Amino acid sequence: MADAVVHHPSEAGAFEPPFLGAYSKKIGMWLFLLSDSLTFGALLFAYSYGRIATTNWPTPFGQHSIINASVMTACLLSSSVTMVLAVLAAGRHDRPWARNWLIATMIFGTAFIVLHAWEWNGLRAEGMTLSIFPAIPHAEATEMGKQASAVPQFAGTFFALTGMHMLHVTIGVIYLGVLAFGRKWLPVMALAAIGTFFIPAWSTFHWLTYPIIGAIVVIGIILWLKPKQYDAPDIEVGGLYWHFVDLVWMFIFPLVYLMSTRIT
Repeated sequence: MADAVVHHPSEAGAFEPPFLGAYSKKIGMWLFLLSDSLTFGALLFAYSYGRIATTNWPTPFGQHSIINASVMTACLLSSSVTMVLAVLAAGRHDRPWARNWLIATMIFGTAFIVLHAWEWNGLRAEGMTLSIFPAIPHAEATEMGKQASAVPQFAGTFFALTGMHMLHVTIGVIYLGVLAFGRKWLPVMALAAIGTFFIPAWSTFHWLTYPIIGAIVVIGIILWLKPKQYDAPDIEVGGLYWHFVDLVWMFIFPLVYLMSTRIT
């Protein structure tokens, strides 16, 4: 009797029975994004309800804030393009270019985080803040800050919605770094966490310490239990998460910024 020759497929997940034509990692990410969309939906609803129910809803964003938010939007839109290119490169097994496009996506994402945290610092310095935030030294409340503080629902829903999104972008950058570099990404994250300790505690940038440290612990455990080089299906799943984060911002930008523009 002739020996049977079994050819094993090279793609990860090929041995899994497909569910709706997709492997388990992809299904898992879709389920996570479905649950996460409920969180963002609730925050968007809370902001929209507060805006409709409050007659003197603040319109604090002037030309500078709109330009800054527009640049942030451009960064995320550009990152979606580079993420698509990373998935395509991974699909044709071009690992160097897949990594290069992932790095480009991370750069755009990091630029978004920096611009957003910088904006938060400016808004808090002008008096638009919450009681749980540490006071900024030598900050003076402006007319915009007084207008926003008169309606506490505005600051509460604004910081909750944009803060949740900024956290997701931060996690996304860390996630893509793992896909691009694997274990080598952990020392870079450790240096970033150490660097944020030297930023004053009142600064928004200092708060990035906590998600970075949490990510180091989680990723360290995962890579220790199951070290691997991430392949095309993994990058595709990472792309789903990143496009979701970009899509959420396409709701936040017009609702929160464009519809709250100060007309003078």
